[in-house]
Amino acid sequence: MSTHVPSPDSGQLLTDKVAIVTGGGGGIGGAVSALFAAHGARVVVVDNDATRAAAIVDGINSEHEAPRALGIVRDVTDPATAAAVRDETVAAFGRIDVLVNNVGHYQPRAGDFHTSDESQWQGLYDINYLHILRMTHAVLPGMIERGAGAVVNVSSVEGMRGYPPDPVYGAIKAAVIQFTKSLGLQVAGQGVRVNGIAPDMTETLQLPFSRWIPAEQQYLWPTWVPVGRVGVAEDQARAVLFLASDQSGFITGHTIPVDGGTAAAGGWYRSQRKPSGWTNAPIDP
Repeated sequence: MSTHVPSPDSGQLLTDKVAIVTGGGGGIGGAVSALFAAHGARVVVVDNDATRAAAIVDGINSEHEAPRALGIVRDVTDPATAAAVRDETVAAFGRIDVLVNNVGHYQPRAGDFHTSDESQWQGLYDINYLHILRMTHAVLPGMIERGAGAVVNVSSVEGMRGYPPDPVYGAIKAAVIQFTKSLGLQVAGQGVRVNGIAPDMTETLQLPFSRWIPAEQQYLWPTWVPVGRVGVAEDQARAVLFLASDQSGFITGHTIPVDGGTAAAGGWYRSQRKPSGWTNAPIDP
């Protein structure tokens, strides 16, 4: 089975744009940061891991004469982060053209909703939704004032279908999709577009399928994913690039499943081996 991923077009789509990428130091966020820079953007990498942030920023800046990337080491769940990131970005680059709200976490746990508690709900809310409101609220006025801007929110396919392992997580991801739709309409006449992606079955820092799936089961990927392979971070980054660029200038309020077809074709299956009692792969990792 081939895992070859086609290269993007050679033309630059974000020349001189200023973009903030939360969680921009690794996984999907790292791929977005690198691809944005390759397409001419100046990138602000926000990450709570200083090492990951520095690696991405140094990699980008080493390829250009003038610095094109700035690292900000902050936790997006901190209420002070959004304003601080906005102010540092404007001080460094003068404005904000693109915001990518990438941070999220499914926080795996055993047990059902009736055995969960409010601290778990709040943790999911803070990392998957509240920071999106805060970051967007901080940068949106400047975009509206200039009459131009793009916000891209990273949700999940689990916000589009039932997610039995954790109904709270599924509901929060659905809230991200609804926020994207509603805000996209609200600001549509003011030059700002709001869209999103919904990943699934993609190798990330949180979902290391290459470690989870034994070598003798790798042949089953075509069974699990209609396109026939596991996703990689660059698959998600290319969709984000499209939504951030003028190539999607007539699109707002939409969330695109970037999932190899799983949302269209897939479903959840009961499992005797998973703590949650469910799996979305016929053979559990």
